[in-house]
Amino acid sequence: MSKAKSRLQNRVRELRFFANEMTQAELAEKVGVTRQTIAAIEKNKYAPSLETAFLIAEAFGKPIGDVFSFGPKEG
Repeated sequence: MSKAKSRLQNRVRELRFFANEMTQAELAEKVGVTRQTIAAIEKNKYAPSLETAFLIAEAFGKPIGDVFSFGPKEG
């Protein structure tokens, strides 16, 4: 079985950069998850729960749609 690329995309890395180069650990602390979880989300290897996605957006002071997007189905 092949692993399909996630349709959920995000701008977490970019937003961390523009938030005074916030570290993954700093964002993780604000959101209540591990640094490894933030790293996996940034690489699109893990889709966050809806609650975590909202908390990430809140940490940046952005609407969730400015942080996460859902792309078209490939294939």
